[in-house]
Amino acid sequence: MTTSTTRTSRTARTLATTAAVAALVLAACSTPDDGGAPAVADDAPSGPALELTDAWVKSADEGMTAAFGTLANTGGADVTVVAVTSPAATAMELHETVEKDGVMVMQEVESFDVPAGGSVELEPGGNHLMFMGLTAPIAPGDEIELVLELTDGSTVELLAPAKDFAGANESYEGGTDMDHGDMGDMDHGDMDHGDTGADH
Repeated sequence: MTTSTTRTSRTARTLATTAAVAALVLAACSTPDDGGAPAVADDAPSGPALELTDAWVKSADEGMTAAFGTLANTGGADVTVVAVTSPAATAMELHETVEKDGVMVMQEVESFDVPAGGSVELEPGGNHLMFMGLTAPIAPGDEIELVLELTDGSTVELLAPAKDFAGANESYEGGTDMDHGDMGDMDHGDMDHGDTGADH
């Protein structure tokens, strides 16, 4: 009886040990699948962390208007904005305002470069996002959709509230003072950006 009992006990211990080893092997095999996803996610490059803070659009009934705010890059890589679109306008352009022959000139630029951890101000009298050919009146309180296109082809979708603003008056070289909200009588296609002065 003693010998038989001893053999049975040894067999039970052997089976238990084998089961434990098998369980460890299975657990080890499953570890890469369970822990692999977070590692890949951690190593995967993140998208551009570009925001338009303090964003706003000047309300207007028709014609042209502009969007302002601060383009803030919270990421670790430089970002270049090369285009902007909005369902609120038939066309949009990136603009800067510079002094030319004593007159503030509004002209189109190819891009806005936003350094890593830096920002670019969009403000009256400076850089701005220009709406041309409004598809509908923009009233105070409206939320205007904007889509920024970056140099790598990616896009950033934004929302900017509209508000009344008495400034952003424009002085063109032709001698006509204009307000962005009162540009409905002028076809923007008849203006040469390089020869039109603007003081936003």
